[in-house]
Amino acid sequence: MIDKTVFENKIAAYYTLGCKLNFAETSTIGKVLAEQGVRKARPGEKADICVVNTCSVTELADKKCRQAIRRIGKQHPGSFIVVTGCYAQLKPEEVSHIEGVDLVLGAEQKLDILMYLDDLKKKEEGGAVIASQTKDIRTFSPSCSADDRTRHFLKVQDGCDYFCSYCTIPFARGRSRNGTIASMVKQAEEVAAGGGKEIVLTGVNIGDFGKSTGETFIDLIRALDEVEGIARYRISSIEPNLITDEAIDFVARSKRFAPHFHIPLQSGSDDVLKLMRRRYDTALFRHKIEKIKEIMPHAFIGVDVIVGTRGETDAYFEDARAFIESLDISQLHVFSYSERPGTQALKIDHVVDPKTKHARSQQLLDISDRKLHAFYEAHIGQKANVLFEQTRKGGMMHGFTENYIKVEIPYDHSLVNETRQVILEGWNEDKTALVVKIIE
Repeated sequence: MIDKTVFENKIAAYYTLGCKLNFAETSTIGKVLAEQGVRKARPGEKADICVVNTCSVTELADKKCRQAIRRIGKQHPGSFIVVTGCYAQLKPEEVSHIEGVDLVLGAEQKLDILMYLDDLKKKEEGGAVIASQTKDIRTFSPSCSADDRTRHFLKVQDGCDYFCSYCTIPFARGRSRNGTIASMVKQAEEVAAGGGKEIVLTGVNIGDFGKSTGETFIDLIRALDEVEGIARYRISSIEPNLITDEAIDFVARSKRFAPHFHIPLQSGSDDVLKLMRRRYDTALFRHKIEKIKEIMPHAFIGVDVIVGTRGETDAYFEDARAFIESLDISQLHVFSYSERPGTQALKIDHVVDPKTKHARSQQLLDISDRKLHAFYEAHIGQKANVLFEQTRKGGMMHGFTENYIKVEIPYDHSLVNETRQVILEGWNEDKTALVVKIIE
């Protein structure tokens, strides 16, 4: 039995590291505590409870989590610190011994946080650990971010069955699972009812949707497309072997799905893709890009790439660089390979030194800059629909077109969370966005 009086007049601060899925889950944890009367801390306010949702995609991510936890402990002295997320699931004992940590919750327990907070008394030595083995993670916990943003992140899937050689995510989040289409539609309707205009579908491997309910990803997006009140959906990162031609065709003719794709390539070398244990080759990836551009020439395509993986020789990297250069894509997200304990990649010979990793990363970032600049340039002078956001910087506000071009305009509160047709007039001063003129 939960003693709800413990939460009366309490203040909580929330910290999220890592992916958009984490942001959605942190938002849900916040709602759970708010229902018990826990108020979110205002800027500069000392909190009674601190919830830290962590990432563990790289060794650097682990380090950032440790630093953040220690910093939060100093900012909120005496607060009850709860740590959850991927780092907490993978290394719970290590996390429990970070100074100030009182409770460590695994992936299966994070959204049942109320059950484990007890009396909120600080622990003398080491935080309590409540975490299941990865093989026992079975629950799909619905989550949808609902912070002060125009954009909402709807969790449609969790976990992964792929076990790529370099990745720890299946160990941190468990097997692939999802909610029902009906439950996703209901959450989208709630977002619309609350005034939300844009939803990003998020998860660990969202193209695998349906594993636990016998449904399919294409059926999911068809159903969501019928929800009135949502102006647009975006599909977050989706594996190239799971974004079907049928789904691409549907997005092209849909009412609400944006011509915006984020597709992880990870390497443009077929030899490296085999070492990574990816489930596609460069020929399939090229087909997906060409299919999208054939029917949606204006589509924005973001691509994830990892440099410096074990086994990536100079020749393999040159194959990858040339392949990436040849693709009609809009932007690269470049990551340097990080050794992760327990992964099969550690058995691969040929380790890439840090200096080479950095040089390769810079080459791909230069390609990304050129491609993004060319994509924006190609749209100058055209009309577009922009959904404006709350963000206010230096007297300017920003928004995004359907195909993810960032635009800038003098701040006008009446435009927040509103869609307007604009003309894309040209670059702003620092070339980070396009200046627009609203068509009256």
